[in-house]
Amino acid sequence: MSKSFTITKKIAKHGNQAIIVVPKILEKQLKPGTLTQVTIEILK
Repeated sequence: MSKSFTITKKIAKHGNQAIIVVPKILEKQLKPGTLTQVTIEILK
């Protein structure tokens, strides 16, 4: 079964890298090894 979530986030900084932090509420849905598709749309 496919599930879809829409998350609007600011990009965080971790050292020299930009990261996207996933909300803790999705922790059970996004276990290590889970195949996901990420689409990034830049909002002004």
